[in-house]
Parts: sequence; structure tokens; C-alpha cells
Amino acid sequence: MPSAVDVARYFLAQSDDDAGDVISNLKLQKLLYYAQGVTLALTGKPLFSDPIEAWQHGPVVPSVYRLYKVAGSGPVKLDEDVEFEEFDENTRDILNDVYQVYGQFSAWKLRNMTHDEPPWANTSPGEVITHHQLSEFFETRVIRDGQE
Repeated sequence: MPSAVDVARYFLAQSDDDAGDVISNLKLQKLLYYAQGVTLALTGKPLFSDPIEAWQHGPVVPSVYRLYKVAGSGPVKLDEDVEFEEFDENTRDILNDVYQVYGQFSAWKLRNMTHDEPPWANTSPGEVITHHQLSEFFETRVIRDGQE
């Protein structure tokens, strides 16, 4: 099972600075949340074991936040090559779909989207958003959006 940092690096490798497609730590946190939720809904298994917590600006994976907080609100720079082979084909497909659907939105748009969703909205600040909460929400979302 990849770590949340591995998944974060996967997403960072998808961004294109030259095209203006950059990922801030805030946006990265939301992409991790969506990737975990979609993976749970589609496979019944978590993508990564790191917890996702409800913070003021939405869902956050604390380990990834701490690693990239030096970037502030600016773009996070990928510090090494990503070994895409460590992700099986199904996982890569899910991550690519999540990036295609959610990566188009700004960090603040994603933040606002998560604030309207039960996994974050129904979790007390600083508490862990459970796999059950994510799965329950995203199972209906994935089916409704036709992303089975």
C-alpha cells in the first residue's frame, strides 16, 4: 500500500508548471481526500493508511501537510522522480481520473467543495475523517457521477 506521500508525489508529477498547472499544499490535501474517497468507494479498500483530519480549511493528511508546508500557499515542487510502477494499473487509473476531475479546480474551489460534503462537515475540528464516512459518501457520489 502506498503512503499518502507517495500519492502526493504522484499528483505533483502530473502538474505542469510551464502550463500554469501548479499544485499548492491546500490543493494537494484536497486531491488526497478525493483520491482516498473514490478508492474506498470503488475498491472497498483504502488507498493509503495515513489519517485524514478535519482542519479549518478542509480535509488534511497531517504527514503530507508537514512535509510540504515550507511551500506556504505557493506551488509545491516535486523533489524527486516518481516511480509510477509502484502503483498498480487500477490505482493509476483511479488517480488519473481523480486528477482529471478534481485537478482542474483551484485550491479554494476544492476547499469550498469539501466544506459542503458530509465527511468534513460532520467531523469535529482536529478529528479523523473515517474510512466509513468517506466510503459512505463517495459510494453515492461515484455512482451518481457515472464513474463506476
